[in-house]
Amino acid sequence: MRSWSATLGLDRNAGKEGEPDASLPAAPERKQPEQGIALALGGGAARGWAHIGILKAFDEAGIPIDMIAGTSIGALVGGCYLAGKLPELEEFALSLTRRRIFGLLDFRFGGSGLLAGMRLTNRMREHLEGLNIEDLPKPFVCVASELRTGHEVWLTRGSLITAIRASYALPGVFAPVICNGRMLVDGALVNPVPVSVCRAYEQPIVVGINLNNHIFGRAAVIRHSAEAAESLDPPDRDSELLLPTPEAIAHVPDRSPKPMGLLGVMIESFNIIQDRITRARLAGDPPDLTLQLKLGDLGLAEFHRAAEAIEIGYTTGKAHAPEIMHMLEMVS
Repeated sequence: MRSWSATLGLDRNAGKEGEPDASLPAAPERKQPEQGIALALGGGAARGWAHIGILKAFDEAGIPIDMIAGTSIGALVGGCYLAGKLPELEEFALSLTRRRIFGLLDFRFGGSGLLAGMRLTNRMREHLEGLNIEDLPKPFVCVASELRTGHEVWLTRGSLITAIRASYALPGVFAPVICNGRMLVDGALVNPVPVSVCRAYEQPIVVGINLNNHIFGRAAVIRHSAEAAESLDPPDRDSELLLPTPEAIAHVPDRSPKPMGLLGVMIESFNIIQDRITRARLAGDPPDLTLQLKLGDLGLAEFHRAAEAIEIGYTTGKAHAPEIMHMLEMVS
């Protein structure tokens, strides 16, 4: 009687050691899809490190990517990926600590942003200096907002570093980027998850990565009283107003009337705007697939928690890889 190992083509006496039985038909190789997907990488500050894990999972699964459109940190991760610098970006993200993050913040007062952003720009120059968007192997679009007109700006040519900087220039935090006479700020003000950009490039399969889709209850309307107005500014602690409270950093709802700090107020306000715009944009032009990432307990400013975000992105990407491969087979 033939052994199970011989039936499976693993019998060492059936041929050369370790080779399958030549008498059995070879297992068909899985055909690599000719058509790839388009990725819309959304904004979300520190939660954006999850994009790194998603891209690593897609690479391992052999999912081809035909184009990337990125907003804010989605532009940073997407640009580094297409430039072949994702490992360097991951190494940088994993090296961040609270102390090191503070060292990268170049505070300035009296300008158009609390941070000049040049220390971060210098780090990008170490790996992306001289690289233009048109040099990348696949189409890449950075989404920014024009501050004076409110126009949505698609950066498709020119300096990759400049385009990424413009896309993540959070108003009030980073100074706007002047590009060809236009004052550009964070693209999440107009298009937080740029699915529409991928559609404009006539991509048949668009996968959207919404880093804020865990949020619920943000669309509620509450009837409230305007009585008992209180000042939240402590009389003798002006210096503390610049810094967000631990609750604001960790994105933990705190309903008590405590000072949040200037950065905390700006980050939370921007998060509300981004969530509302995302709901409206995706309702009108939804992607073929939206990846659901459980990032609710990861604060927008907690860049030092990159390992957690990357792992969540990787796990989510691996879980959806078979579904995406099936979608690609359907259109090929």
